[in-house]
Amino acid sequence: MRLVLASASPRRLELLARIGIVPDAVVPAEIDETPGKNELPAVHAARMAATKAALIRDRENRALILGADTVVAAGRRILPKTENEDQARASLRLLSGRRHRVHSAVTMIDANGKARHRLSTSIVAFKRFGEAELDAYLATGEWRGKAGGYAIQGRAEALVQWLSGSHSGVMGLPLFETRALLRAAGYPLG
Repeated sequence: MRLVLASASPRRLELLARIGIVPDAVVPAEIDETPGKNELPAVHAARMAATKAALIRDRENRALILGADTVVAAGRRILPKTENEDQARASLRLLSGRRHRVHSAVTMIDANGKARHRLSTSIVAFKRFGEAELDAYLATGEWRGKAGGYAIQGRAEALVQWLSGSHSGVMGLPLFETRALLRAAGYPLG
């Protein structure tokens, strides 16, 4: 059974490897990730995961397609994948000393075209950090291309006071939900 990961994320590959899964192919899905007007963060994550999987399904017939998306949200506000240090600084200042949600959606389309979806929502609370801590984190460069401006699997983990939910979901692929989808699609798991 052929498995295709519809993602360019090296973290998703690393996470799959943690549970003994190596996709047969990695085919990034280039889509417009602009949130819809008044679209809620969890709905946006689910729509993005489904859209990525469907796009690759059109190219990779008769394979299992795994699509995923992760959204960091402060209230109803979807924080961007930070492209520059100013964006990262603004996101991290917003998250400093407060709780936020991380929605990680997964879509699996089986060889018959049946789509299954799962959503993991985690709550992350950062400590309140000062400018020196913020500057030190930004200097690492970990924030590049990361939703909300941080990578929990890196140095930002030391700024997290507590987390309720899925650590792997905050990283970008909730392994419990992903494994359940793979099992439901008949993928051989060890």
